[in-house]
Amino acid sequence: MPMMAAARFLAYRGGNAVCRYNLRKSNRRTVLQLSQMMQNSTREWLIYQLTDSSFPTGGFAHSAGLEAAWQIGAISAGQSFEDYLATQLRQFSRFVLPFVIAANRSPDRIVEFDSVCGAMLSNHVARRASIAQGQAFALAASRTFQLEAMPELSRQIKDRKLEGHFAPLFGASCAALGLSETEAARVVLFTSLRGLISAAVRLGIVGPLEAQAIQWRLSADAESCVADALKISLDDAAQTAPLLDLFQGMQDRLYSRLFQS
Repeated sequence: MPMMAAARFLAYRGGNAVCRYNLRKSNRRTVLQLSQMMQNSTREWLIYQLTDSSFPTGGFAHSAGLEAAWQIGAISAGQSFEDYLATQLRQFSRFVLPFVIAANRSPDRIVEFDSVCGAMLSNHVARRASIAQGQAFALAASRTFQLEAMPELSRQIKDRKLEGHFAPLFGASCAALGLSETEAARVVLFTSLRGLISAAVRLGIVGPLEAQAIQWRLSADAESCVADALKISLDDAAQTAPLLDLFQGMQDRLYSRLFQS
């Protein structure tokens, strides 16, 4: 009888030990899951902040050549405008996004990427807009995000080690903020498309409701452009729509204008 009682006692203790082990294991797994959820939520909030129109990068002062194209009659309302936006998306994916992605992957090469970006911008209006938006973003990011890399980018601009082109600066900044190359590319393409559509509303090309419908219809094209850009090396970056480049270069020749580019 005592032996049976001892056996039951040992079995009881053993069962309790197993239960405690499983409980600790479950708790660790729960803590890790909660930590991962918090990290993902923080990243999502960061993306929302970067895409918010109130984040001061100066993007709404530019139309990427849309104003010039509209004034000379190269595009019209309706399908012509939507085709123009689709072409701009492809142009961004082949030229802008490769710099964003490359700088996100190798932020330590930001000086090299900034220099190459400046050399490849073929008109003075696009170059001016790229530097203006890049420097504005660097200033806003350095004051918003308390990370060592952010003020360092601003210092490099002040020391003239960087011109401060937007695409490579944004990619390197996203790397410091913990965003992936895909997330950085999506943010840039979304804000670029939103900026063009906002410019079209202010120019009277489309109304605000139609503008939102167009942006929704182009969302699948935008995601496809991001996927394509991830496969393109910086050596293959190129301007794929020369007419868009020419339109933007005409901005300073317009008799009256709302936008800087």
